[in-house]
Amino acid sequence: MTTTDEIAIGGPAAPKSAAAPRRSDLARRQARAARLFIAPNLLAVAVFLVFPLGFSLYLSFQQWDLFSPIRFTGLENFRRLLTADPLFTIALRNTIVFTLGTLIPTVAISLVVAAALNRGVRGTGLFRTVMFLPLAISSVVMAVIWRFVFDTNNGPLNTMLGWIGIDPVPWLVDPRWAMVSVCLVSVWKSIPFATIVLLAAMQGVPEDLYEAAKIDGAGPIRRFVSITVPLIRGALSFVFVVSIIDSVQAFDQIYVLTGGHGGPETGTYVLGIMIFQHAFAFGDAGYASAIAWLIFVVLLALTVAQLWFARKNSTDR
Repeated sequence: MTTTDEIAIGGPAAPKSAAAPRRSDLARRQARAARLFIAPNLLAVAVFLVFPLGFSLYLSFQQWDLFSPIRFTGLENFRRLLTADPLFTIALRNTIVFTLGTLIPTVAISLVVAAALNRGVRGTGLFRTVMFLPLAISSVVMAVIWRFVFDTNNGPLNTMLGWIGIDPVPWLVDPRWAMVSVCLVSVWKSIPFATIVLLAAMQGVPEDLYEAAKIDGAGPIRRFVSITVPLIRGALSFVFVVSIIDSVQAFDQIYVLTGGHGGPETGTYVLGIMIFQHAFAFGDAGYASAIAWLIFVVLLALTVAQLWFARKNSTDR
């Protein structure tokens, strides 16, 4: 038996105390190695994310044409943006129209498609492969292809409409049709991602609930509305926020489809085009930064609201 004296003079308990420094040295070496491994990633984040964000925030209070010395103007850029720029009103209106024109069809179609895939309908594998192709295509390449499709005179879409007696539609020429066109392309691009998220959420709904609803006489639509939709509220809110963020930040596909001037009669003049024009066409980087930070604040508020809703939804369960 180990006596008190043996413990006091470092008898059988001594190996444990000797192993402790070795373990602490190993832990320190592992922590040092971990810091070395993540250092390049942290450096990349600092260079390509933190610094641009901080510099753009700094520029939002300055006037700079990319060549002359930077001049401090305080809140002048924000005052001009919110009170004295009629183009901001046009860009904001078009952005809201574009966002709603993308968000509503994307969520509605994605819900239907995800529900169909979740039921395992025939041909699901082929349909899933074809539907997810937009995720593998560059936005610029996709916009170039759709610009050819929407061509008023020689586009395949108007050619097929002519077969059934419909006159050519000025897809990218008329202001209203131009907005419809960019919304159609955005919906086509957004549906696959939204469908994946909603399908994953639907597959987590317990089958017992559906079986109990069937026994109570609930039909497919009633089960979908009363069981599926409430139980995937978190995924739905995530899709809503991500779709809104993508729509508000849209630039490349609209630029390629309708040009950097904002389309016919500024019909597709959205906030992304406005930022690009002021930064690189008008040489006003400070004003462009102010627009970008105003958008950032709005999107940050939406993201925080979505996180709060998702957390509240998880605690309610």
